[in-house]
Amino acid sequence: MTEKIIILDFGSQVTQLIGRRLRELNVYCEIYPFNKIPVLDESVKGIILSGSPYSVRDKEAPRIDLSGIKGRFPLLGICYGAQYMAYHCGGDVNASLSREYGRAHLHVVSKCPLLEGVPDNSQVWMSHGDTIARIPENAETIASTEDVENAAYRIKGEETYAVQFHPEVFHTEQGPKILENFAIRICGCKGDWTPASFIENTVKELREKIGEDKVILGLSGGVDSTVAGVLLNKAIGKNLYCIFVDNGLLRLDEAKDVLSSYKDMGLNVIGVDASERFLGALKGITDPEAKRKAIGKTFIEVFDTEAQKIEGAKWLAQGTIYPDVIESASVKGPSATIKSHHNVGGLPEKMNLKIVEPLRALFKDEVRRVGRQLGVKKELIDRHPFPGPSLGIRILGEVTPEKLDILRKADDIFIRGLRSTPCEKGLKSASDPLMEAETLYETIWQAGTILLPVKSVGVMGDERTYEYTIALRAVISTDGMTADWVHLPYGFLAKTSNDIINKVRGVNRVVYDISSKPPATIEWE
Repeated sequence: MTEKIIILDFGSQVTQLIGRRLRELNVYCEIYPFNKIPVLDESVKGIILSGSPYSVRDKEAPRIDLSGIKGRFPLLGICYGAQYMAYHCGGDVNASLSREYGRAHLHVVSKCPLLEGVPDNSQVWMSHGDTIARIPENAETIASTEDVENAAYRIKGEETYAVQFHPEVFHTEQGPKILENFAIRICGCKGDWTPASFIENTVKELREKIGEDKVILGLSGGVDSTVAGVLLNKAIGKNLYCIFVDNGLLRLDEAKDVLSSYKDMGLNVIGVDASERFLGALKGITDPEAKRKAIGKTFIEVFDTEAQKIEGAKWLAQGTIYPDVIESASVKGPSATIKSHHNVGGLPEKMNLKIVEPLRALFKDEVRRVGRQLGVKKELIDRHPFPGPSLGIRILGEVTPEKLDILRKADDIFIRGLRSTPCEKGLKSASDPLMEAETLYETIWQAGTILLPVKSVGVMGDERTYEYTIALRAVISTDGMTADWVHLPYGFLAKTSNDIINKVRGVNRVVYDISSKPPATIEWE
């Protein structure tokens, strides 16, 4: 039984970061909404209460019964979690005279396991409107800041700790050390949840679950489906049937390159060229949501047709990863639909197949580490996320063969340039924060080009032109939920613009998108 730490989510925007930081320590953890506490068996080594946008004094504030947790398991409250524990145990939580937000310096006033090895005056990050005015009678303050007397406290006689700052965010210098102290020193976790151990355990579980049954997997060429395919292949070999659908909306030579890569990996891959069918389904459609639905509907039809040819298949494998699982059980409930996502939703019910999701416990960077451990090629593992509807939603307006040809060539110049341009030493890889980046491509979470539905006047060879505009997009992110635009070097942007305009017929202008998410989305449609 895998040992784990349970994180109870009260709605903080950075709850996932707590999980990521623990995983970086090779400590397995699971995140649950505060109102859906799992069975707390002997595998649970400790519990963390997250932050929240609420005040503990609000009528609608999230509340839980701590009687079966506090004193029974090592417990760490963070921000709202710290305030809730103080409030629950008889302390006072008041509205602060001014919102305590930003950098502060932590003064350790009492030695304890949580702050072992944390130097005095280290930087922490505050983000709260309330403050703990009085801690419970059986508690003691263990750290303060200039403005917050009870920045951290512990309950005497218990392994119960609380901090009003956020140890999970980058700005808290000793945050990793504090979380390590809690997970390793206090909870007693071994820190042995590694890619190698994940592969060993998952392969064993897959063999037990699937047996000799046949499994169908939709391969996209992306990181998640590729790693899922290699993992399943290691477990069940020839009984895995992979289907790769060329929708005619892929990047330059992508279908050929991806299929070639899979051949070398020993996967049983069925390649389907459905380009004409997808382009036919998109003819005359300009609305972004209508395009997504047309692409999704066509994919399901093509995939279903191919899957029916595999006799006796009983399972459908999906590349679901942990952020998908967390978001589906959000504290806030169903989110408003910003855009529909292209996946295999609807297929299991139609095809009467059982679902297997070998990566559902992993964050994106962990998927990459598992892929490296499995020996998956670097060019596949380090690929940026690519939207399911492909270039269909990077051509604003109607999708035509002419526009696809223009966009493919422009995109190829941009991506090749990012891959071949060295970056400054010391920059971290966006795909795996534990690794250093070598090229601009590796510093970026996602990049691509967009063909705008407008033409503008230009001059080429003393002649007037009236041609399309290409927008370049490059963002940095941790999970795609929020993102900021990348400050690409001016020299690189100038060369890319010049290359696209000179080499791609039909383009006479290039612009760079400097919008963050929110308010913009990463994709334009």
